[in-house]
Amino acid sequence: MSQPVPRRPPAPRPAERAKTIAVRGGPAHLLPAVGHDARDERTSPLLWHLHAGDDVSIVLPTGSPLASGLHGEATAELAVTLEITDESPLPLRQRVRGLLWLTGWLRGLDHRATRARAVAMAETAAEPERLLDVGHGLSLLRFTPVSVTLADSEGTHSLSPVTFDAAVPDPLHDYEDRWLRHLEHEHSDLVSRLSRLLPTELRDGRIRPLGLDRHGLRLRVEGEGDDHDVRLAFSRAVENPPQLAVELRKLAGCPFHHAPRQAPGTDGAS
Repeated sequence: MSQPVPRRPPAPRPAERAKTIAVRGGPAHLLPAVGHDARDERTSPLLWHLHAGDDVSIVLPTGSPLASGLHGEATAELAVTLEITDESPLPLRQRVRGLLWLTGWLRGLDHRATRARAVAMAETAAEPERLLDVGHGLSLLRFTPVSVTLADSEGTHSLSPVTFDAAVPDPLHDYEDRWLRHLEHEHSDLVSRLSRLLPTELRDGRIRPLGLDRHGLRLRVEGEGDDHDVRLAFSRAVENPPQLAVELRKLAGCPFHHAPRQAPGTDGAS
């Protein structure tokens, strides 16, 4: 008689994971299309922003190789790949949790379009003052993806732009960093209790919070020779911090104690 195949814990679909990485706005690099530029250097945007419709605005020094031929030219374009890194907010031994590659066309913008995009970016940019230099040493360019590839602990997936466009980011993405830091620094006892849910061979490693999403908690087990990622599933999908707090207490095996009721900066998480 064949043995039943173990069921994998539920996880967000690839398109949802990809959109979550893009919306977080982590470290990014631009790479020219293979064979397009012999220099083939990675360029770090000074700012970048994903707009509704999955159009991306990218700010580069006007004199950089990728921007020099596009600045102010609405008809000029260059094939590039935007590589976005999903990094843990905690100082893990290996901080990279996933990579997202958007390949498409980098284009110049006329003055009016540049101004409109700069205004839209200023509302959410971490350093909006940098946008004051657009047109004065900095160029704001438009990037349109035509293919999307995601690589993370769940696997590697190719996505169409239509699927990526339709995806909604995880509802906890605005809270994840704060909750992971809170678990690491204020609730190490809870993280230790979770070791009972791990395979026996992993329980001696150092257990660290790795990720949170509506379906569960991810842990990183740092062993002597290697790291292992483990997903612990919630009893139900969650949509907000109060529901998350309940599910974390359930995972810990003590519904009323030793679990975070509210992480700093998350109103109503008790």
